[in-house]
Amino acid sequence: MKNFQFVSRSCLVHRWIFLTLLILCGGAFTTSLAQTPEPTPPAEEEDNKPINIKTDLVTLTLTVTDLYGRFVSGLNKSAFTVFDNNQEQEITFFSDADAPASIGILFDVSDSMSGEKIGKARKALEKFINTSHPADEYFLIGFNSRAQLLLDRTRDGDAVLQKLTLVKPKDNTALYDACYLGVERVTRGTRQKKAMLIISDGQDNASRYNFGEVRRLLKESDVTVYAVGIMDGRDAGSTMGMQGQAFLDELTSVTGGKAFYPQTDVELDEIFERLALELRHQYSVGFTPKDFTPDGKWHKTKVKVKPPRGLSRLTVRTRDGYYASPNTNYK
Repeated sequence: MKNFQFVSRSCLVHRWIFLTLLILCGGAFTTSLAQTPEPTPPAEEEDNKPINIKTDLVTLTLTVTDLYGRFVSGLNKSAFTVFDNNQEQEITFFSDADAPASIGILFDVSDSMSGEKIGKARKALEKFINTSHPADEYFLIGFNSRAQLLLDRTRDGDAVLQKLTLVKPKDNTALYDACYLGVERVTRGTRQKKAMLIISDGQDNASRYNFGEVRRLLKESDVTVYAVGIMDGRDAGSTMGMQGQAFLDELTSVTGGKAFYPQTDVELDEIFERLALELRHQYSVGFTPKDFTPDGKWHKTKVKVKPPRGLSRLTVRTRDGYYASPNTNYK
Protein backbone atom coordinates (compact mmCIF):
# COMPACT_ATOMS: atom_id res chain seq x y z
CA MET A 1 0.00 0.00 0.00
CA LYS A 2 2.82 2.34 0.84
CA ASN A 3 4.55 1.39 -2.39
CA PHE A 4 1.37 2.09 -4.33
CA GLN A 5 0.98 5.47 -2.69
CA PHE A 6 4.59 6.27 -3.42
CA VAL A 7 4.24 5.29 -7.02
CA SER A 8 1.02 7.32 -7.32
CA ARG A 9 2.54 10.42 -5.82
CA SER A 10 5.58 9.97 -8.06
CA CYS A 11 3.31 9.75 -11.07
CA LEU A 12 1.45 12.83 -9.95
CA VAL A 13 4.70 14.71 -9.54
CA HIS A 14 5.87 13.67 -13.00
CA ARG A 15 2.51 14.64 -14.49
CA TRP A 16 2.66 18.02 -12.76
CA ILE A 17 6.19 18.62 -14.10
CA PHE A 18 5.13 17.51 -17.57
CA LEU A 19 2.07 19.77 -17.60
CA THR A 20 4.11 22.69 -16.31
CA LEU A 21 6.71 22.22 -19.03
CA LEU A 22 3.94 21.85 -21.63
CA ILE A 23 2.30 25.11 -20.53
CA LEU A 24 5.61 26.94 -20.53
CA CYS A 25 6.56 25.59 -23.95
CA GLY A 26 3.09 26.32 -25.28
CA GLY A 27 3.32 29.90 -24.02
CA ALA A 28 6.74 30.29 -25.54
CA PHE A 29 5.47 28.84 -28.83
CA THR A 30 2.48 31.19 -28.79
CA THR A 31 4.72 34.16 -28.04
CA SER A 32 7.01 33.07 -30.86
CA LEU A 33 4.06 32.98 -33.28
CA ALA A 34 2.87 36.41 -32.14
CA GLN A 35 6.29 37.89 -32.70
CA THR A 36 6.93 36.23 -36.07
CA PRO A 37 7.17 39.05 -38.66
CA GLU A 38 4.97 39.10 -41.74
CA PRO A 39 6.75 37.63 -44.78
CA THR A 40 8.21 40.26 -47.06
CA PRO A 41 6.19 40.48 -50.28
CA PRO A 42 8.02 39.68 -53.52
CA ALA A 43 9.69 42.67 -55.15
CA GLU A 44 7.27 42.68 -58.06
CA GLU A 45 4.22 42.61 -55.75
CA GLU A 46 5.63 45.45 -53.65
CA ASP A 47 6.40 47.44 -56.80
CA ASN A 48 2.83 47.05 -58.06
CA LYS A 49 1.26 48.26 -54.83
CA PRO A 50 -0.12 51.83 -55.24
CA ILE A 51 1.30 54.39 -52.83
CA ASN A 52 -1.27 56.84 -51.46
CA ILE A 53 0.11 60.03 -49.97
CA LYS A 54 -2.19 62.42 -48.14
CA THR A 55 -0.77 65.90 -48.32
CA ASP A 56 -1.61 69.47 -49.29
CA LEU A 57 1.31 69.51 -51.71
CA VAL A 58 0.24 70.53 -55.22
CA THR A 59 2.45 68.96 -57.87
CA LEU A 60 2.43 70.08 -61.51
CA THR A 61 3.92 68.26 -64.48
CA LEU A 62 5.63 70.67 -66.90
CA THR A 63 6.67 70.39 -70.52
CA VAL A 64 9.18 73.02 -71.65
CA THR A 65 9.92 73.69 -75.32
CA ASP A 66 11.90 76.26 -77.31
CA LEU A 67 10.80 78.29 -80.33
CA TYR A 68 11.28 75.27 -82.57
CA GLY A 69 9.19 72.95 -80.41
CA ARG A 70 12.19 71.05 -79.09
CA PHE A 71 12.12 69.76 -75.52
CA VAL A 72 14.37 71.67 -73.13
CA SER A 73 15.99 69.70 -70.32
CA GLY A 74 18.64 70.58 -67.75
CA LEU A 75 16.85 73.56 -66.18
CA ASN A 76 17.03 73.95 -62.42
CA LYS A 77 14.40 74.97 -59.90
CA SER A 78 15.35 78.65 -60.01
CA ALA A 79 14.26 78.84 -63.65
CA PHE A 80 10.59 78.36 -62.67
CA THR A 81 8.08 80.62 -60.94
CA VAL A 82 4.72 79.23 -59.86
CA PHE A 83 1.54 81.24 -59.18
CA ASP A 84 -1.62 80.09 -57.44
CA ASN A 85 -4.53 82.48 -58.06
CA ASN A 86 -1.94 85.12 -59.06
CA GLN A 87 -0.02 84.65 -55.78
CA GLU A 88 3.60 83.54 -56.14
CA GLN A 89 4.41 80.27 -54.36
CA GLU A 90 7.58 78.76 -52.97
CA ILE A 91 8.63 75.64 -54.89
CA THR A 92 9.33 72.96 -52.28
CA PHE A 93 9.58 69.98 -54.63
CA PHE A 94 11.47 69.76 -57.92
CA SER A 95 12.44 66.89 -60.22
CA ASP A 96 13.59 66.53 -63.80
CA ALA A 97 14.13 62.75 -63.68
CA ASP A 98 13.26 60.48 -66.59
CA ALA A 99 10.57 58.74 -64.55
CA PRO A 100 8.21 55.98 -65.75
CA ALA A 101 4.49 56.66 -66.11
CA SER A 102 1.14 54.92 -65.80
CA ILE A 103 -0.40 55.32 -69.25
CA GLY A 104 -3.96 54.66 -70.35
CA ILE A 105 -4.25 53.95 -74.09
CA LEU A 106 -7.78 54.65 -75.33
CA PHE A 107 -8.07 53.08 -78.78
CA ASP A 108 -11.09 53.77 -80.97
CA VAL A 109 -12.36 50.51 -82.49
CA SER A 110 -15.67 51.88 -83.78
CA ASP A 111 -16.86 51.68 -87.36
CA SER A 112 -15.43 55.15 -88.12
CA MET A 113 -11.93 53.65 -87.66
CA SER A 114 -12.44 50.97 -90.30
CA GLY A 115 -10.38 50.62 -93.44
CA GLU A 116 -6.76 51.75 -93.27
CA LYS A 117 -7.22 53.94 -90.19
CA ILE A 118 -6.89 51.25 -87.52
CA GLY A 119 -3.88 49.62 -89.14
CA LYS A 120 -2.01 52.91 -89.43
CA ALA A 121 -2.87 53.85 -85.86
CA ARG A 122 -1.65 50.52 -84.49
CA LYS A 123 1.62 50.78 -86.44
CA ALA A 124 2.21 54.29 -85.09
CA LEU A 125 1.40 53.15 -81.55
CA GLU A 126 4.22 50.63 -81.86
CA LYS A 127 6.56 53.60 -82.37
CA PHE A 128 5.24 55.14 -79.16
CA ILE A 129 5.76 51.99 -77.10
CA ASN A 130 9.26 51.39 -78.44
CA THR A 131 10.30 54.94 -77.50
CA SER A 132 8.63 55.01 -74.07
CA HIS A 133 10.33 54.40 -70.73
CA PRO A 134 10.98 50.64 -70.32
CA ALA A 135 9.28 50.68 -66.89
CA ASP A 136 6.07 52.35 -68.09
CA GLU A 137 2.85 50.49 -67.33
CA TYR A 138 -0.10 50.40 -69.70
CA PHE A 139 -3.88 50.12 -69.46
CA LEU A 140 -5.49 49.32 -72.82
CA ILE A 141 -9.10 50.40 -73.33
CA GLY A 142 -10.95 49.77 -76.56
CA PHE A 143 -14.20 51.53 -77.29
CA ASN A 144 -17.01 51.37 -79.83
CA SER A 145 -20.61 51.27 -78.59
CA ARG A 146 -19.17 50.69 -75.12
CA ALA A 147 -15.82 51.12 -73.42
CA GLN A 148 -14.01 47.93 -72.45
CA LEU A 149 -10.79 47.26 -70.53
CA LEU A 150 -8.84 45.02 -72.91
CA LEU A 151 -5.68 44.83 -70.81
CA ASP A 152 -5.24 45.81 -67.18
CA ARG A 153 -1.96 47.10 -65.80
CA THR A 154 0.92 45.61 -67.82
CA ARG A 155 4.48 46.50 -68.74
CA ASP A 156 4.37 44.28 -71.81
CA GLY A 157 4.08 46.66 -74.76
CA ASP A 158 4.04 43.74 -77.21
CA ALA A 159 0.95 42.36 -75.46
CA VAL A 160 -0.80 45.71 -76.03
CA LEU A 161 -0.02 45.65 -79.75
CA GLN A 162 -0.95 41.98 -80.07
CA LYS A 163 -4.31 42.61 -78.44
CA LEU A 164 -5.13 45.26 -81.02
CA THR A 165 -4.51 42.89 -83.94
CA LEU A 166 -7.50 40.84 -82.81
CA VAL A 167 -9.95 43.76 -82.73
CA LYS A 168 -12.24 44.53 -85.67
CA PRO A 169 -13.83 48.02 -85.94
CA LYS A 170 -17.61 48.07 -85.62
CA ASP A 171 -20.59 49.92 -84.13
CA ASN A 172 -20.81 53.45 -82.72
CA THR A 173 -18.37 55.48 -80.59
CA ALA A 174 -18.53 55.85 -76.78
CA LEU A 175 -15.48 58.08 -76.39
CA TYR A 176 -16.71 59.95 -73.30
CA ASP A 177 -17.35 56.66 -71.49
CA ALA A 178 -13.86 55.51 -72.46
CA CYS A 179 -12.39 58.65 -70.89
CA TYR A 180 -14.19 57.90 -67.63
CA LEU A 181 -12.94 54.32 -67.60
CA GLY A 182 -9.45 55.46 -68.54
CA VAL A 183 -9.19 57.93 -65.66
CA GLU A 184 -10.54 55.33 -63.23
CA ARG A 185 -7.87 52.81 -64.21
CA VAL A 186 -4.88 55.13 -64.63
CA THR A 187 -5.37 56.79 -61.25
CA ARG A 188 -4.92 53.34 -59.72
CA GLY A 189 -1.54 53.02 -61.39
CA THR A 190 1.65 52.65 -59.37
CA ARG A 191 3.58 55.44 -61.12
CA GLN A 192 3.48 59.00 -59.85
CA LYS A 193 3.30 60.38 -63.39
CA LYS A 194 -0.03 59.57 -65.04
CA ALA A 195 -1.07 60.12 -68.65
CA MET A 196 -3.77 59.10 -71.08
CA LEU A 197 -3.43 58.75 -74.85
CA ILE A 198 -6.62 58.98 -76.93
CA ILE A 199 -6.43 57.54 -80.45
CA SER A 200 -9.66 58.46 -82.21
CA ASP A 201 -11.38 60.77 -84.66
CA GLY A 202 -12.97 62.45 -81.62
CA GLN A 203 -16.58 61.78 -82.58
CA ASP A 204 -18.96 60.46 -79.89
CA ASN A 205 -22.45 59.11 -80.48
CA ALA A 206 -22.99 56.39 -77.87
CA SER A 207 -21.82 57.52 -74.40
CA ARG A 208 -23.81 57.70 -71.17
CA TYR A 209 -21.60 60.58 -70.00
CA ASN A 210 -21.53 63.98 -71.67
CA PHE A 211 -18.76 66.40 -72.56
CA GLY A 212 -19.19 68.57 -69.45
CA GLU A 213 -18.98 65.60 -67.11
CA VAL A 214 -15.80 64.33 -68.75
CA ARG A 215 -14.20 67.78 -68.68
CA ARG A 216 -14.96 68.15 -64.98
CA LEU A 217 -13.55 64.69 -64.21
CA LEU A 218 -10.29 65.48 -65.97
CA LYS A 219 -9.92 68.81 -64.17
CA GLU A 220 -10.32 66.97 -60.88
CA SER A 221 -7.81 64.25 -61.77
CA ASP A 222 -4.03 64.35 -62.06
CA VAL A 223 -3.94 62.72 -65.50
CA THR A 224 -2.30 64.51 -68.44
CA VAL A 225 -4.26 63.77 -71.61
CA TYR A 226 -2.87 63.58 -75.14
CA ALA A 227 -4.83 62.85 -78.28
CA VAL A 228 -4.03 61.85 -81.83
CA GLY A 229 -6.89 62.55 -84.20
CA ILE A 230 -7.03 59.85 -86.88
CA MET A 231 -8.92 61.69 -89.59
CA ASP A 232 -9.15 61.51 -93.35
CA GLY A 233 -10.20 64.24 -95.80
CA ARG A 234 -13.91 63.64 -95.19
CA ASP A 235 -13.56 63.94 -91.39
CA ALA A 236 -11.57 67.17 -91.45
CA GLY A 237 -14.17 69.07 -93.44
CA SER A 238 -17.32 67.69 -91.82
CA THR A 239 -19.31 69.13 -88.93
CA MET A 240 -18.79 65.95 -86.92
CA GLY A 241 -15.07 66.09 -87.64
CA MET A 242 -14.79 69.67 -86.40
CA GLN A 243 -16.79 68.83 -83.28
CA GLY A 244 -14.51 65.87 -82.60
CA GLN A 245 -11.42 68.02 -82.99
CA ALA A 246 -12.84 70.69 -80.67
CA PHE A 247 -13.53 68.02 -78.04
CA LEU A 248 -10.00 66.64 -78.19
CA ASP A 249 -8.47 70.15 -78.11
CA GLU A 250 -10.43 71.13 -75.01
CA LEU A 251 -9.83 67.96 -72.99
CA THR A 252 -6.11 67.89 -73.64
CA SER A 253 -5.54 71.58 -72.94
CA VAL A 254 -7.17 71.60 -69.47
CA THR A 255 -4.86 68.78 -68.37
CA GLY A 256 -1.64 70.26 -69.75
CA GLY A 257 -1.55 67.86 -72.68
CA LYS A 258 -2.00 68.44 -76.38
CA ALA A 259 -3.92 67.14 -79.41
CA PHE A 260 -2.31 66.33 -82.76
CA TYR A 261 -3.83 65.87 -86.21
CA PRO A 262 -1.35 64.22 -88.58
CA GLN A 263 -1.92 64.58 -92.30
CA THR A 264 0.42 61.84 -93.53
CA ASP A 265 1.62 58.43 -92.39
CA VAL A 266 5.12 59.80 -91.78
CA GLU A 267 3.73 62.59 -89.64
CA LEU A 268 1.63 60.06 -87.73
CA ASP A 269 4.72 58.04 -86.79
CA GLU A 270 6.63 61.18 -85.81
CA ILE A 271 3.85 62.39 -83.52
CA PHE A 272 3.66 59.11 -81.59
CA GLU A 273 7.42 59.12 -81.13
CA ARG A 274 7.28 62.75 -80.00
CA LEU A 275 4.63 61.97 -77.39
CA ALA A 276 6.76 59.22 -75.89
CA LEU A 277 9.73 61.57 -75.74
CA GLU A 278 7.64 64.32 -74.11
CA LEU A 279 6.66 62.02 -71.25
CA ARG A 280 10.36 61.36 -70.68
CA HIS A 281 11.45 65.03 -70.78
CA GLN A 282 9.13 66.61 -68.24
CA TYR A 283 9.67 68.49 -64.98
CA SER A 284 7.70 68.12 -61.77
CA VAL A 285 7.36 71.09 -59.41
CA GLY A 286 5.48 71.09 -56.13
CA PHE A 287 4.31 73.71 -53.67
CA THR A 288 2.15 73.94 -50.57
CA PRO A 289 -0.35 76.76 -51.18
CA LYS A 290 -0.12 79.70 -48.81
CA ASP A 291 -3.16 80.00 -46.52
CA PHE A 292 -4.54 76.76 -47.96
CA THR A 293 -8.26 76.30 -47.35
CA PRO A 294 -9.76 72.93 -48.33
CA ASP A 295 -13.00 74.42 -49.60
CA GLY A 296 -13.15 72.55 -52.90
CA LYS A 297 -12.84 75.76 -54.95
CA TRP A 298 -10.99 75.97 -58.24
CA HIS A 299 -7.50 77.46 -58.10
CA LYS A 300 -5.96 78.85 -61.25
CA THR A 301 -2.27 78.02 -61.58
CA LYS A 302 0.35 79.52 -63.85
CA VAL A 303 4.01 78.67 -64.34
CA LYS A 304 6.62 80.96 -65.86
CA VAL A 305 10.03 79.80 -67.03
CA LYS A 306 13.11 81.99 -67.35
CA PRO A 307 15.46 80.85 -70.12
CA PRO A 308 19.12 80.56 -69.18
CA ARG A 309 21.64 82.82 -70.85
CA GLY A 310 22.06 82.00 -74.51
CA LEU A 311 18.58 80.55 -75.00
CA SER A 312 15.65 82.35 -76.58
CA ARG A 313 12.13 82.46 -75.16
CA LEU A 314 10.81 79.18 -73.75
CA THR A 315 7.25 77.91 -73.50
CA VAL A 316 5.93 75.91 -70.57
CA ARG A 317 2.80 73.77 -70.74
CA THR A 318 0.96 72.35 -67.73
CA ARG A 319 -2.56 71.88 -66.34
CA ASP A 320 -4.36 75.15 -65.68
CA GLY A 321 -5.40 74.61 -62.07
CA TYR A 322 -6.71 72.33 -59.34
CA TYR A 323 -9.60 71.96 -56.91
CA ALA A 324 -8.67 72.70 -53.29
CA SER A 325 -9.81 69.40 -51.81
CA PRO A 326 -8.56 68.38 -48.35
CA ASN A 327 -5.58 66.03 -48.01
CA THR A 328 -5.23 65.45 -51.72
CA ASN A 329 -2.03 65.15 -53.72
CA TYR A 330 -2.26 66.74 -57.16
CA LYS A 331 0.36 65.69 -59.68
